[in-house]
Amino acid sequence: MVKERARILVVGGGYVGMYTALRLQRRLKPELGRGEVEITVVTPDPYMTYQPFLPEAAAGSISPRHVVVPLRRVLSRCRVIIGEATAIDHAKRTATLTTLATAEEGTGTEQLSYDELVLAPGSIARTLPIPGLAEHAIGFKTVEEAIGLRNHVIEQMDIASSTRDPAIRDAALTFVFVGGGYAGVEALGELEDMARYAARYYHNVRPEDMKWILVEASDRILPEVGEDMGRYTVTELRRRNIDVRLHTRLESCADRVAVLSDGARFPTRTVVWTAGVKPHPVLAATDLPLNARGRLKGTPELTIEGTTHAWAAGDAAAVPDVTAAEPGTDCAPNAQHALRQAKVLGDNIAHTLRGEPLETYAHKYAGSVASLGFHKGVAQVYGRKLKGYPAWFMHRVYHLSRVPTFNRKARVLAEWTLSGLFKREIVSLGSLEHPRAEFELAAGGKHHLNPGDDTKGSS
Repeated sequence: MVKERARILVVGGGYVGMYTALRLQRRLKPELGRGEVEITVVTPDPYMTYQPFLPEAAAGSISPRHVVVPLRRVLSRCRVIIGEATAIDHAKRTATLTTLATAEEGTGTEQLSYDELVLAPGSIARTLPIPGLAEHAIGFKTVEEAIGLRNHVIEQMDIASSTRDPAIRDAALTFVFVGGGYAGVEALGELEDMARYAARYYHNVRPEDMKWILVEASDRILPEVGEDMGRYTVTELRRRNIDVRLHTRLESCADRVAVLSDGARFPTRTVVWTAGVKPHPVLAATDLPLNARGRLKGTPELTIEGTTHAWAAGDAAAVPDVTAAEPGTDCAPNAQHALRQAKVLGDNIAHTLRGEPLETYAHKYAGSVASLGFHKGVAQVYGRKLKGYPAWFMHRVYHLSRVPTFNRKARVLAEWTLSGLFKREIVSLGSLEHPRAEFELAAGGKHHLNPGDDTKGSS
């Protein structure tokens, strides 16, 4: 049993961070009760975002607050610090943090000591030095971006409906998505479906007036669901008049004109960047070993290679896939592996503290599911291929089973049930992004954001 107080630091509150801390709460319940173990979670946000539901939140099928899980409620026996780890010195067992308090106090950073380290900061959007990308594009990794994009799309339809300038109308109704992975395809599919429905309430905007463009640099989209299902997805999207361009790159989006590598130019007020992710910058600010892609060198036991008392999983770690036919293959950095790795990781930390042998992480990839809009989807599960309604239904069933806590499962199921009985919501609440604007104007001030300065076209 644990002889001394063990301080466990979990960096990150995403899939791996939350589920590891949750597992530790359960496995180390006696030790936590006796004060022999302390679990600290450092995370930028006080919630975990269930990212597979972001497209449905953007389309209005799920309320934004039901896409996130409050960490303080779930991790009731952990100390949750809202902040970020900026550097880690594992040789000295210290982490450098910045928190909301340090920002207010102006004291810089603070040091936090630990005995066991779990690095699960996740990943960030991988961007390229494309002219205009930083100024005009929007990502799709957070619930704020998903809801902001929904508001933005509806606002563009409002602009197109009220303008007399054909150039402004054309740009407002052109939506460019860059990246043919899960995030890009699902976001495009759900938002196009939502906008098509919303168009029936505009007297002068028809679905065929809108241009939806998917740009992918490789020769296929949705590689996770297999080549056949990827081709089917391209056919299905094109049947909906979505312009899918393979072997194509975005070369510029300066001056609100999307310039593609095939020579096409699209005046547009909407560029959504979903072209992959890269490791979190904090990994480069550690003394832990990294591979060529900047991810931590993991082991099948989810420790970090060549070190002790350091653990990693998920997007941050290159974990060997012991079930793969080819040696040297790593587990894919997706939610399916992250959820399962977190449980083994939590168990192994408990085993370490109790002097027990470690477990090996082994999980054969079960398959993938993807939604393409309401009642539309593709799936490949255990070798079986599904499309259309069956795939969409499996997508919902699978993710409902995986979303954390019974509370969230019940709320999401209730919303799905109600959305099937009533019409979609097509309201834009873009003013939520600038809540003080109205009061500033009433008080005689000036709106801090002029319409001409808004890089994403939000009113």
